[in-house]
Formats: sequence, structure tokens, C-alpha cells
Amino acid sequence: MSDMIKILCVDDERNVLKSLRRLFMDEDNYEIFVAESGAEGLETLEAEGDIRMVISDYRMPEMTGVEFLRQVNEIWPETMRIVLSGYADTAAVVEAINEGQIYKFIPKPWNDEELLSTISSALQHQKLQRENEILNKELLKKNAELEKINENLEELVLKRTESLDLRNRVLQVSQGVLDVLPVVVFGIDQEHMIVHCNEYARDLFPYGGIGPFGNERQDVFSPEINALIDRLEHERKPQAIIEVHKQKFRAEVRRLHETKLQGTVLVLIPEA
Repeated sequence: MSDMIKILCVDDERNVLKSLRRLFMDEDNYEIFVAESGAEGLETLEAEGDIRMVISDYRMPEMTGVEFLRQVNEIWPETMRIVLSGYADTAAVVEAINEGQIYKFIPKPWNDEELLSTISSALQHQKLQRENEILNKELLKKNAELEKINENLEELVLKRTESLDLRNRVLQVSQGVLDVLPVVVFGIDQEHMIVHCNEYARDLFPYGGIGPFGNERQDVFSPEINALIDRLEHERKPQAIIEVHKQKFRAEVRRLHETKLQGTVLVLIPEA
């Protein structure tokens, strides 16, 4: 029964309720409930739950159809509401529409085919509304998830930016430390390119007028220094006394062993 569409028919005349039951006898996808008053109709709605449509008489004793449908609209706004009435005056129609927010006002006696067609159209309209609501909820959920992702992304970017700023400051300080050292320091990568040097090194080897950085070591250094670096192939810590611009230095070469820092360090220490 969970796949059946529940419809509640409310009328104080039992013959009308019987006629409505007969109307749905050949409709396999409808489950019909009946009530002889507005109060009984409200009880049925409360007890059954998920009644998709209410078909109510306009004039009933104690609680009018308009008052009944007004309460239905307030408590179960998604339920489709149709009014049946033998009093099809304009004032009655306006009142039913304004108070009960009805989908259709159908005069008695009704045409069975037209009533079934109206019911089918109303339920199809309701189905589309429900599908749109589900899609809207899913869209809101996706938007919320996207906003959360964006917030996390912004936080991640901020953290990475802060990390990069910290690294830049560390590099600046490291370069500053190297620049004030009274020794010559060169960093050479695996392709024999000079990728780092301090201020003393730039002053001692003003290669091409712009400094040694970014040049091949073979082009910048003397054959004596290049031969010393080549000795790393056979020696762990090659050393030698060399002369640059008539000044003697104790030259030492070390290899960087860390995976991300493979290369060579050349240090020239001035001789007293």
C-alpha cells in the first residue's frame, strides 16, 4: 500500500461519498478514505499521514468546507485541495480560493471523466512541485558543500601562503647569514650549474659583469678549482690550497646527500 496515492473525500452526505468511492473503483493506484465532517476529516489526516489530496464539500454543518480546507492548508500545505459544491456562486468560489487555497472548484453534479482528469492533473502538478522542492534542497545542500569546500580551500591557501612567507623569510635570513660570512660559498647542482652563492663569492668571481649565478662552473672557475670538484668522484672531502686574484684560499668541496638537495658545495676559506 505504500505506493498508493491517498485521497480523502469529505462530505456530510453519504450518497456523495459512495459516488466518489465508485468513481475510484477502477483506479488501482488510489487509496480512498472518507469522512462525514470536517472534524472527522482532520482526524483522518492526522492518523493516516501523507494524504496527497482532499476533496471536500463546500457546505457542511458545524465546520464548513472552507474552514476545513483552511485548517488543512495551515497544517498540511502540500496536500492538494479540491472543492465540490452545488452552490457555484462567485462569492463562494472566491471565499474557497482565498481561505482554503484550493486547486479547483468543481460544481455538483460533476462529470466523472472531468473529475478524474482534474484529480490526475492536480496530482501531477503536486508531483512536479515535490520534485522541484527535492531538487532545490539538493541544490542548497550542494551549494553549502561547495561553500564549505571553498572555505577549506581558502584556509588551505592561507596556510600555504603563510608557510611560503615563512620559507621566504628563512631563505632571506639564510642568505643574509651567508653574505656576512668571511668565506666564499658556492652551491652547484648536478648539472654543474652554479645555483647559489654569497656576496663574497660574487665579489671574487664577477663573471660576465653580472656574477656567477646561473652559469656553468666550468665557465666560471679555473681549471684548478674544477679539477678539485671533479675529485669528488673518488674522494669524500677533497681539499686544496688555491690562488684567486693573487690571494690564497683553502678550498674544500662537499657533496649534498639529501634526495631533494643533491649537488655540491664549494667553500673557499682565506688563508691568513
